[in-house]
Amino acid sequence: MAQNNIKTSGFSLAKRKELTGDDFYDIKTIGNITVAIVCDGVGSASEGAEAAKRTTSYLMNNFKIRPKSWTIEKTIKTFIKSINSILYQESQINYERSELVTTLSIVVIEGNKLYGANVGDSRIYLYRDSVIKQLSLDHAMDEVGFENVLTSAIGIDSEVEPYYFENLIQKDDKILLCSDGLYNILSSNRLETGISSGASSLVKKASKLMEDNLPDDTTAVVLEIQKADEREILKRQVLEIPQNLKQGQIIDGYVLEKSLIQNNRTWLCKKKTKQYVLKFAPLEAIDDTVILDLFVKEAWNAKRLKADFFPKAVIPKNRTARYYVMQLLDGENLELYLKNKKISIDDAVKLSQTLLQMSQYLLAKDLVHGDIKPHNIIVQKDENEALTFKIIDFGSITEIFSTDSKAGTPSFLSPQRFQNEAISETSEVFAIGVTLYLALTKKYPYGEIEPFQNPTFKEAQKPSKYNSNIPDWLDSVILRAISLSKERRYEHYTEMMYELKSPNKVKPYFNEKASLIERSPVMFYRVGFTIMTLLNMVLLVLLLK
Repeated sequence: MAQNNIKTSGFSLAKRKELTGDDFYDIKTIGNITVAIVCDGVGSASEGAEAAKRTTSYLMNNFKIRPKSWTIEKTIKTFIKSINSILYQESQINYERSELVTTLSIVVIEGNKLYGANVGDSRIYLYRDSVIKQLSLDHAMDEVGFENVLTSAIGIDSEVEPYYFENLIQKDDKILLCSDGLYNILSSNRLETGISSGASSLVKKASKLMEDNLPDDTTAVVLEIQKADEREILKRQVLEIPQNLKQGQIIDGYVLEKSLIQNNRTWLCKKKTKQYVLKFAPLEAIDDTVILDLFVKEAWNAKRLKADFFPKAVIPKNRTARYYVMQLLDGENLELYLKNKKISIDDAVKLSQTLLQMSQYLLAKDLVHGDIKPHNIIVQKDENEALTFKIIDFGSITEIFSTDSKAGTPSFLSPQRFQNEAISETSEVFAIGVTLYLALTKKYPYGEIEPFQNPTFKEAQKPSKYNSNIPDWLDSVILRAISLSKERRYEHYTEMMYELKSPNKVKPYFNEKASLIERSPVMFYRVGFTIMTLLNMVLLVLLLK
């Protein structure tokens, strides 16, 4: 579930008049998951506060780098057992007893799924339909008078077995994580009436009941589910993935006319008098949930990304098969266009500006296109016969800073992408630069790179070597965009856009190993003239002697 689907709040107060307490909490959205943690350092242990802080930080940091193949359940259980072992062993070495001890409650939200676990008596509640229900299990003694004695906590023993659970969540649900300082003061009724006001309100209500003299550190974290996860809804729809598609076949009123791609999953079709493009889920999605997830994400992106540089797309409400519908664009892709035609300097600048505007639009949604290249650019003409450009391929769009994305075509990948560096603005700028270079020269700056090839990059020639119409300033813009050094490349789309719009402010770009005569001929000859003058003066002095 995306971050804007969840409203989060957290608040903590120390007991009595103390300035700091033993509780610690954190809430973060990491990729497509939201993680919330509350830890309550055990008061009888002098290092309880340290244990709470370290446990929270350890779990949150490890969720950022968890192996993608791990399930959420495996991730939670493995990391809890790991931090427990670390704190327990450190306590035994430094104190010869358990001192780094804390309770823990953790929830992870992915899509419409809630994953949770707890150790100790910090609790997790779910509020739905005006009723609050405890989801966690207290690890505490049942005997009267011993209710606050823990039977399990992080760091108290060499082994730990967290209580783990999963639930489906829905719109308007609220999840509460809290330390025992909160629920020992506020009854279930008070939690129900106060949870909608958020974490701060709950904790302050508890403090007010105690006349601002809390008997224990008190912490609350509230997660409010503001709307359903559309991607999860789309994924759970029971839809056929057609295995055999053929010309003349009718699906939901769309008549298949012509397969557009060799894999036979993208079709030109007609409904009534209009033509469209239908893209069906890959056959592999029938048995592979990862591929199904990717197609659902593609369809969802196609539907929600509404801008002039993309074709319009919809997901029909009453479809019977897993596909989405796109506007049929009148034009040809830039790759085909360049085989028989040339592109002017002005049109090349317009092309690069369109690609940068598209990239900036995606960046606002924490996305990148991932596969910018001529094949994914449709060339059209407006009513004045001027060229315009549309960008296609929603399937390559992915989260910025993704390290596991396979998006991209080798000849357009920056050197850093071949080293598994995260996809970023600079790597997208590189792809835009290669596209511009190719569009103007019909040559790849670093040669055409085959799949699975491990390329060796050499400095690119100036594009003006192959197209004398390219002005010096545009030479510099392109060379900076395709710089092999990430540090010399444009860091942000806005920097490249600014220089495209301000040619007179573009600084010359040179190869780092370029000679002085290449960098500044005037300076070269000025220095040479000065040296020759000095040498002549020296010779003159020697002759006069």
